[in-house]
Amino acid sequence: MTDLFANREPQAPLAERLRPKSLDEVVGQSHLLGAGKPLHLAFTSGKLPSMILWGPPGVGKTTLARLIANTADADFIPLSAVLSGVKDIREAVERAQLALQQTGRKTILFVDEVHRFNKSQQDAFLPYVESGLFTFIGATTENPSFEVNSALLSRAQVFVLQALDEQELGVLFDRALQIESDGLVTTPEVREQVLAYADGDARRLLNFLEQLFNAAHAAKINAIDEAFLESTLASKLRRFDKGGEAFYDQISALHKSVRGSNPDASLYWFLRMLDGGADPLYLGRRIVRMAIEDIGLADPRAAEIAAAACEIYERLGSPEGELALSNAVLYLAVAPKSNAAYMAYNKAKAFVAQDKSRPVPLHLRNAPTKLMKALDYGKEYRYAHDEPEAYAAGEHYFPDDMSPPRFYQPTPRGLEGKISAKLEHLRELDRAAEKKE
Repeated sequence: MTDLFANREPQAPLAERLRPKSLDEVVGQSHLLGAGKPLHLAFTSGKLPSMILWGPPGVGKTTLARLIANTADADFIPLSAVLSGVKDIREAVERAQLALQQTGRKTILFVDEVHRFNKSQQDAFLPYVESGLFTFIGATTENPSFEVNSALLSRAQVFVLQALDEQELGVLFDRALQIESDGLVTTPEVREQVLAYADGDARRLLNFLEQLFNAAHAAKINAIDEAFLESTLASKLRRFDKGGEAFYDQISALHKSVRGSNPDASLYWFLRMLDGGADPLYLGRRIVRMAIEDIGLADPRAAEIAAAACEIYERLGSPEGELALSNAVLYLAVAPKSNAAYMAYNKAKAFVAQDKSRPVPLHLRNAPTKLMKALDYGKEYRYAHDEPEAYAAGEHYFPDDMSPPRFYQPTPRGLEGKISAKLEHLRELDRAAEKKE
C-alpha cells in the first residue's frame, strides 16, 4: 500500500530558506562586514573574540553567529535566555568540554536575548570565556551597558548592528519574489508599501511576504496590487455602538455647544443626558476630552477643572458631584478655544505612523557609560540652561536626515497668544544663530 504521506515534508519558512549560507549573501551591516571592517577581519583571520551583537530585531544577529561558527569550523550551541536556565548552561559547558576532548573542535556558544539572563546566570559564563573553552556570542536588542554585567562586557567586543535601509530590504524583497512567487508580480506601489511596513526588520519583511504570497496563491491571482495588499493587512476592528443613535446625537450636541462657546446650550444638553440616565462619569470623561481637544493650551486650567470635577463626583456622588460636572461644562463653554495642540498631536501621529524609524542623533543620546561615550553618545550636546535665555539657539533636535516639520501652530487666543509670541522669538534666535554659522 502506498504511503499517502510519503515525501510530504513541511516546507521551511521563507525566512529560513533565505538565510545566508555565506558572508557574501548577507544583506546589510556593511559597516561591520565590508572589506577591512571589524567583523570581516574577524571572519577572515579566524581569530574570533567573544562578542555582543547589539541591534534591533530582524537585522541578522543569529545569522551572523551561525556564519561565524561555520567559518571557524566550530561546534555551534544556541541558547535562548528566554527559555534557558543554569541547567542549560551547564549542559552547554559539558558539550563544549566533550567536543574539545574528543575531537579538538572549538565551540561557539550563542545566547540569544542575553539581556534576559540575570546577573548570576551571566556570571556562570565568565570562567569558561576566560579559559577559552568556548567563544561567547551574545545577541541583544537592549543597550549592553545597562543589561550585560560589566565583567562579561569587559571580556567581549561589542558590535552595533543597524536596521536595514530600504535599498537593503529591497534586495531581500527581490530574492523572496524570485524563489517564492511562482510567477507573481507586484506593482512598484506595493513594493514601496511593504518595505515601509517592514521598517528595517528583515524578519518582519519576509514573514509578511510569505503571508502575502500564500494569500495570492489561495486567491489564484498573478498580480498583487494595492487593493489586494490592503485586504491582506491586519483587519480593522469595527466599533460596537452600545447606545442608541439618540444617545450619541446628544453627546455630539453637548460637545458642539461647548466648542461653540454657548454656556446655556451646553448646560441644557448636559442635563438632558443626566435626565435620560447617562452615567455621570461617562459624561465626565467626555468633558475632559472636550477640555483637551477644543481648549488645550489656550487655557490649561480647563483640563484641570474637568479632571477635578470627575474626582469630586467620585467622592460625593449625586447630586453634589453633578453640580461639579455642570460647573466644568460652563467653564469649558466660556473658555478661549484652541484645537492647535489636538491638531499637532494628530499631525505628528500620522507622520510617525508613515515614516521610517530614524535613529536618535548622537549628540542627543545619553552617555552614562564608557562604551556609550566611546561611540560618541552625547558628544557636542549643548546644555540649554548654560545658554543665553536658557535656549541653545540653532541647536537641532530632530533626526539628522529629517527636515523639521511644524506640527504645533498656536492660535492668538488665551494663553496660546503668549506661547505664539515666545516661539516666534525663539525662532528669531535660531535664524540669527544660523546667519552667524
